[in-house]
Amino acid sequence: MPTTPRGTPHTEIAAYLRQLIEDGALQPGQQLPSMREMREQFNASPGTVNRAFQLLKTEGLTYAKAGVGTVIAERPRVAATGAARLKRLETTGNPFAPGESSADHRARLTSLADPYLAENLGVEPHDEVVLRTRTYLRAGEPTVVALSCIHPRALESMPELLEPGPSERFWQEIYTERTGKEISRSPERRTARLASDGELQMLGVQAPPNAAVPVLVLVNVFHDEDGPIEVWEDVYTPGYWQIEGERP
Repeated sequence: MPTTPRGTPHTEIAAYLRQLIEDGALQPGQQLPSMREMREQFNASPGTVNRAFQLLKTEGLTYAKAGVGTVIAERPRVAATGAARLKRLETTGNPFAPGESSADHRARLTSLADPYLAENLGVEPHDEVVLRTRTYLRAGEPTVVALSCIHPRALESMPELLEPGPSERFWQEIYTERTGKEISRSPERRTARLASDGELQMLGVQAPPNAAVPVLVLVNVFHDEDGPIEVWEDVYTPGYWQIEGERP
């Protein structure tokens, strides 16, 4: 039986198929595996498989096509989560979902004014931290602004963190190789807040100056043996949603 996130039987099947869709193993227009295949693969009842299929339809990931069956839907308003990118990097060596790319990579030392981020990173408000930002795009359209706040102690072994542009390897892997310190991630959290003018500009959102634009934000916190080392914030373009994340 495939390894899937823990949950009820129908959510486990849905999670397995959802991952295939997210990784590009199942492409838009392609037929979903048959109910019989899923019953045999998961040793599940017809009702359980049917509930899984209905869940995917409810999420807008599949639809019924006359004369064909259940097929994968186009998903122009879906963006991957940070946790999904890490899983994809581990399993495929590629962090991008099908049709996804990144741009506008920036890096600098900055004063961290956000008390929430400062608390999660284990620094005082207005302490200097490394801030790396980038924009993820799907089919050329901005979907997520990713902000990485990195504890300044990481610069001792990773001075290249201040270099703009994408890195060839995930910086945490290099950090572990150089220091021997393993990095772990806390469960991904979801919240909402108002987007800054800079974030709206990076997302290509046209709004009046100082307009209150609420956005979905996913937060990942990373630790090594010395404490918090990095905090991610993934800020979603209004109208986008995510399908891949951790389940309880």
